[in-house]
Amino acid sequence: MNSKAAAYRQQNDKAQLVEQHATLVKRIAHHLMARLPPSVLVDDLIQAGMIGLLEAAKNFDGSKGASFETFAGIRIRGAMLDEIRKGDWTPRSVHKNSRAISDAISQVEKDTGRDAKDAEIAAVLNVSLNDYHQMLNEVSAGKLVGIEDLGVSEDVITTEENSGSDTPLDDLMQGAFQKALAHAITTLPEREAIVLSLYYDEELNLREIGEVLDVSESRVSQIHSQAMLKLKSRMKSWRVGE
Repeated sequence: MNSKAAAYRQQNDKAQLVEQHATLVKRIAHHLMARLPPSVLVDDLIQAGMIGLLEAAKNFDGSKGASFETFAGIRIRGAMLDEIRKGDWTPRSVHKNSRAISDAISQVEKDTGRDAKDAEIAAVLNVSLNDYHQMLNEVSAGKLVGIEDLGVSEDVITTEENSGSDTPLDDLMQGAFQKALAHAITTLPEREAIVLSLYYDEELNLREIGEVLDVSESRVSQIHSQAMLKLKSRMKSWRVGE
C-alpha cells in the first residue's frame, strides 16, 4: 500500500512539473521561430517541446543540483531541434553559402590577423556587400545557425542514468571546448558579442534585440549569422569531421 501511495505521489509530482512548465515550451518555441522560415510551424515545435518536457519530468533528479527549469529547457530545446532537423527544407545553396562564408572568414582572418570585416568577406566571395548581406539573411532563414552547431553537447546537464559511457576525459574535453568557445566569443566585435549575449543569455528575440541596438530585425539576423559563422571558423579544429 505504501509503495503504491509513493508511486502515485511521484506520478502526481511529475504531472505538476509538466503543467507548471508548459509555458516554458511556448517561450522556447517562439524564441526559435525568430530564426526559422515560414515552412516551420510553431505548433510542431510546441508538440515536440512537450515531448521533451515529459521526458525531462520523467528523468529529472533534483539531487544533481540543477533546477528543473534549467534541465527541462535543455531537453525541450533539444527535442525541438531534432524536429527541425527532420525536415528537409534547407536548399543546398544555403549550405553551400554557409560553408563559403565560413571559409572566407577564415581566409581573411588568417591573412590579416584580426577580425574579418563585412566588406573583406564580400571581396573574398567576389560579391557586393549587399549580396553578402543577402547571403547572411538566407543562411539565417534557411538554416538554424546556433550554438548547438559548434559541437557543444546537446545535453550540457545529464543524469547518471543517461550519461552513458562518459569518462573523465570526455568531461575534460567538453570543459576545454567550452572554455575555448568562451574565449572565441570575447574576440568578436562588441556588437556581435552583444547580439549573442542578448539572444542566448537574455533570450530576447531578434525584434527585441533590434530595439535595444536601434537597428532593423533584418540587420540583427545578419549580425547573428556572421557572428556564428565566425565562431564556427575559429572553432573548426574542435569539430569532428572538419
